[in-house]
Amino acid sequence: MKTLYLIGMGPGSPEYLTMQAINALKQVNVFFMLEKEGRGKAELLEMRQTILTHYLGNTGYRVVMATSPARAKTVDYQNDVQVWHDEKRALFAQLVADELTDGQIGAFLLWGDPSLYDQTVSLIADLTAHSAGQLEFTIIPGITSIQVLTAKHKIPLNRVGESITITTGRHVETCDPTEINNAVVMLDYNASFQRFTGQNMDVYWGGYLGCADEVLMAGAIDEVRDDLLRIKSQVRDEKGWLMDIYLLRRRTNSAE
Repeated sequence: MKTLYLIGMGPGSPEYLTMQAINALKQVNVFFMLEKEGRGKAELLEMRQTILTHYLGNTGYRVVMATSPARAKTVDYQNDVQVWHDEKRALFAQLVADELTDGQIGAFLLWGDPSLYDQTVSLIADLTAHSAGQLEFTIIPGITSIQVLTAKHKIPLNRVGESITITTGRHVETCDPTEINNAVVMLDYNASFQRFTGQNMDVYWGGYLGCADEVLMAGAIDEVRDDLLRIKSQVRDEKGWLMDIYLLRRRTNSAE
């Protein structure tokens, strides 16, 4: 039997790993790391390596690198994602077959918590289901960027008696702005918060949360929109990549 650990590594800093995650690291024989193309993406691998060095030193485990398949970007988004997932599943199967021996444990360090907008869990679950009992996996939960965002801004995630929506920039680009009252928005590559100008909304934004380059901004969208657009563009140009998240919250009479 081979085993995979899907370890939630938090938003990037070693300080955000849980004790369960640290203990899991110490059991792993092989860590799998996927390289992504693009300027600045090497820094994402360096963060993972920093975590390993911080808790394990440089011996007692192997690191296996592989090139992550890139998702095509055509008009058929659903098909692009399906093809991309098929390629990643095949890559995972090859890594397990080639790099793990019976009785060994392999691991992926996944940003935040593995259950939140990361399809690795689904792909590994499918791989396990078709392994004829030769592969098992365990999920080690992690601290999410949502928790770090609200902690940094010193706000609760939801208000009394109100629900909270967790969604993507792709949804926010097309939804009816009047339907959003409290929403955490992830994977927003097009700054879709601009659509909420004039909607009596506040935004609580964070980039590179938990990292040395962390940037925060909050305020009424009508007032901070231009500054936020400028900062997003500036930091992305400087580093070559940007991981950010924000909370949209409609103002109530008491908050105005």
